[in-house]
Amino acid sequence: MQNHIFFCFTSSAVVFRRVKLGLSCSDCEREIGGVEMAVQVNEGATENGGVDVEMTGQVNGGATENGVERQSGASMIEQLMPEITAHALSYLDYQSLCRLSMTNSHMRKAADDDNAWKALYHKDFTLEQDNVTPPNGWKAYYAATRAVVTVNAEFFRIVRERLVQAMRQIWLQADYVKCFRANGDSFSGYNAVVGSWQISLDRENVAAFEIQDVRVRVMSNMAWVTMKVYPDILTGLFNVTNVYELHDGRWYMVHHHCSAYVRLGGGGHGQGLLPVLV
Repeated sequence: MQNHIFFCFTSSAVVFRRVKLGLSCSDCEREIGGVEMAVQVNEGATENGGVDVEMTGQVNGGATENGVERQSGASMIEQLMPEITAHALSYLDYQSLCRLSMTNSHMRKAADDDNAWKALYHKDFTLEQDNVTPPNGWKAYYAATRAVVTVNAEFFRIVRERLVQAMRQIWLQADYVKCFRANGDSFSGYNAVVGSWQISLDRENVAAFEIQDVRVRVMSNMAWVTMKVYPDILTGLFNVTNVYELHDGRWYMVHHHCSAYVRLGGGGHGQGLLPVLV
């Protein structure tokens, strides 16, 4: 019995540590293999000494209790109805859902459920696309949207920190890229576009700004992002649209459009001290 308790505790503790730390899939697979070996040893003790064996979330098939064979299965969550499991997973965030998928094959299947990723998409991004049917499923659509949101945030970081070289790298080197500024200036082609940004990033008197109401739409290898830009020193906003294209697994900007300044509370359009963004 002491051996049984020792093996049980050790196996359970190892699995818990792996899940909490969120290690790579390969690490998890190696650990799961070790746990299975420990269970086999316990099973041998069971067959020889009549000691029942179980570990956290797992019941050994063929084990008996009071002469009655148990139902072969696994954890309690694996025995839940799929609808209940899906509802429970809808409360998890992105990292938790990814870590859950590394625990075992059943949880991987549950965490890959389209409804769970659809719920996560609506929670993290927008409800506007409720009727969209992504061709590769909601998990892939979530991943693509997250990648676009990340590169869009990187664009604004480049602007805030005035990183000229990074601005050159985020734009696609193509003759069809375009940039429309709030003052009415427009630029076409890679050299003209990045040249205009270099001039803007070199300016001294620049207003800081805040980004709100970010909306993303991804279509295969193209995505567009709409948002509102609020300069800190003005009582209005700019409506901004950025368009990105996917090339060799990386999203590049191909279009930037900033509207004229819109005064809040009426008053129409106008221009003042503009942020470097525009």
